[in-house]
Amino acid sequence: MKAPLASLATVINRLTGVRPAAGTLTGTNQPAALPEPPSDGALLDAYSHTVASVAERVSPSVVNIRVQVQRKDGTGEGGGSGFAITPDGFIVTNSHVVHDAKTMTVALADGHSYPAWLIGDDPESDLAVIRIDAPGLVPVRLADSRSVRVGQIAIAIGSPYGFQQTVTAGVVSALGRSIRAQSGRLVDNIIQTDAALNPGNSGGPLMNSRGEVIGVNTAVILPAQGICFAIASNTAEFVAAWLIKDGRIRRSWIGVAGQNVPIHTRVVRFHRLAATEGVLIVGIEPHSPAANAGLREGDILVAFKGEPVASIDQLQRKLVAAEIGVKSLVTVLRQTEKLDRVITPAEWLGNLARN
Repeated sequence: MKAPLASLATVINRLTGVRPAAGTLTGTNQPAALPEPPSDGALLDAYSHTVASVAERVSPSVVNIRVQVQRKDGTGEGGGSGFAITPDGFIVTNSHVVHDAKTMTVALADGHSYPAWLIGDDPESDLAVIRIDAPGLVPVRLADSRSVRVGQIAIAIGSPYGFQQTVTAGVVSALGRSIRAQSGRLVDNIIQTDAALNPGNSGGPLMNSRGEVIGVNTAVILPAQGICFAIASNTAEFVAAWLIKDGRIRRSWIGVAGQNVPIHTRVVRFHRLAATEGVLIVGIEPHSPAANAGLREGDILVAFKGEPVASIDQLQRKLVAAEIGVKSLVTVLRQTEKLDRVITPAEWLGNLARN
């Protein structure tokens, strides 16, 4: 007499070497007990877990900013994002979000809204600090942006198109980029990322995998895909500190309008210049440091304090607050001559400057 055929479950168990658990089919009519499904936390991989953890930890610090701006044709509305840097209401955002705002309203992650007022605005770096009267804010932690590496995780939180607490993630695509602020001044040490940004993300934080802010989201290239920029956290920390202290950033000014021009090779060799380009002075403000130093339209500025100046951007980088009121040598080419002149930069006050 032939032995009865083994059940399908028994054959599979024999082939795989797996012993049936209690309650499973073993050739009997006992119903199988289904295992409990794993929790969402167990299913998250390391990347997803990192992004989710950062979003959960930092979201209470990120705010939505709504502004009203007075225009010639009436009152307009705009907005952006920001993040708290102190428990007592100081918030960092972009200058272009709050510049010339008539009124500002800040909405927190918990849904509460507060009126805000401007502490300081620096269009030259596209950064601003505002404040709200709200207790117990959760401040972010600023990372040292010098430690940021290409390829590391970058996480952005903001309010694109008014959708609050939107999280996107990607990587740091490049470092050391330069972009121009609305004022025209070059902003250095910009972080490029492919974490998706849209209008309304401006002023929100860009974070590393530890939930520390590495940059302030500021701009996108609209026709491109995944080319977004953030102002480095070290720049933001420096600017925010001065805005809280003085309401502005001090920079120096010499009162020239210029354009980049090449210098003839023979002139470069004859005067042993360190660069083949300079700044052609096309305009000089009356009673400015440049006018007082005897500079003229048509001069080509090639050095400041003995260091070569090959472009307007290089000249702007040298005109820092430490140069205000300090006598320095500038070198210019005037026709075939190379001349040194003593100049004393003044403090830049927007459209005004003072000695």
